[in-house]
Amino acid sequence: MGLSGPVARRVDAATKAGLLRLIDQATGAGWEHRRACGYLELAESRAWRWYERREAGRLEDRPAGGRPVHSLLADERDAIIALFDAWGDIDRSHRKLAHRGSYQELVWVSPATVRRVLAANGLVLRRPRRAGRSERRPFPDWASYEKHSIWIYDTTHFAGCPRVAVITIMDLVTRKWICEVVSGEETSTQVQVAFIDALELEGLHELVAERQDNPALSDDVRRPILLAVSDNGPQMTSGSTREFMAMCAIAQHFGRPGTPTDQAWIESLFSHIKADWPHLDKIADPAVLRAELALVRVEYNTVRLHAGIGYVTPDDEHEGRGPQIRRARRVGLMRARRQRIAYHRLQRRQSQPPQSR
Repeated sequence: MGLSGPVARRVDAATKAGLLRLIDQATGAGWEHRRACGYLELAESRAWRWYERREAGRLEDRPAGGRPVHSLLADERDAIIALFDAWGDIDRSHRKLAHRGSYQELVWVSPATVRRVLAANGLVLRRPRRAGRSERRPFPDWASYEKHSIWIYDTTHFAGCPRVAVITIMDLVTRKWICEVVSGEETSTQVQVAFIDALELEGLHELVAERQDNPALSDDVRRPILLAVSDNGPQMTSGSTREFMAMCAIAQHFGRPGTPTDQAWIESLFSHIKADWPHLDKIADPAVLRAELALVRVEYNTVRLHAGIGYVTPDDEHEGRGPQIRRARRVGLMRARRQRIAYHRLQRRQSQPPQSR
C-alpha cells in the first residue's frame, strides 16, 4: 500500500479495505484489536468507523462540502448575465455592474459575485483602451549640466495663506533656491518679477542687457542664456511670459500635462520646505510669510545637506565647493579605515604573551 508512518488523514477506499484486512488477519492470529491498530499507527476509533462503513458498502469518502445556503439563485445569475449584455460596454467593470444591478433594482450582489458569474459563463468585460505612456521630452543639447544653465520654477501655496501664491525659482543642477515672490495674484506678472529678481541675484542681468543691446549676433553666440523648466500652468504658457522670456534670451521647456514627476526637482523643494519648516503653514499674514521664507531660504541653501547633490549644501554646490567636499569625505573615510586597522593590529600584537626561549 506504500504507507509509512501514521495513516494519513484521508486515504482512498482501497487503502482502507487493505488496512482492515490486515487488522482481521492480525486478530485472527491472536492479536488484540488495539495492538494491531497501534502497530499500523491507525486510531482504533477510526478503524471501528471503517468497519461500519465497510458493512454499509461506502468506504469511499463522499465529496467534501455541500451546497451553501446563501448561494445564488438561478434568477440572480440570469440577471447578472442580462446586466452584462445591457451595460457591459458602458460600465466595463464588474464593480460598476454590481452597483448598476442595485441601481436598476434588478439584482443585489457583490462585485466579486458578478466577476465569478461572468467568468463561469466565459464573459469578458472589455476595458477602455488607455493612451500610451509618453516619454519626457529631453532638454536641449545646448543646456549643459552646470549652474546657470537650467532653472526650474513653479507655484505653491501654504495652508495659513491659501489665497497667496509663492512663485519659486531654483537652479535645477545645484538645487539652489534662488528667490521667491509672495503675491496675492498668480499671473505672468509675478513670473516676470521673479525672473528679474533671480537674474539680478545671480549676476546674469548684465548678460541679458548685452544680448538686448547687440541683436546682430551670430547663431552660436545668440543661443539662449538658460533654460526655464516649468509645468503647463496658464501663467507659464501665456503670451506675456513667452514674450518676456524671448526678450531675456531664456528658452522655455514644459513638462507633460498631468505628469508632476517632470518637475520633480521643484516639487521636492516644496515638500522639504513644508516638512522641515511646518510653522510656515500656520502663518496667516503674507508679510510675515514673506519674511520667514527669506530666512528659510538662507538656511536651506547654506545649512541643510541635500542628498540629491551628494550631501553638501546647495550653496556649496553652486559655488563649486561640492566636488572638493565630497572628495575630502572619501579621503577621510579611507584614512579612518587605515587608522582603525592599524589600531586593532597593534592591540592584538600587544595582547599576545611573550614567547618563551
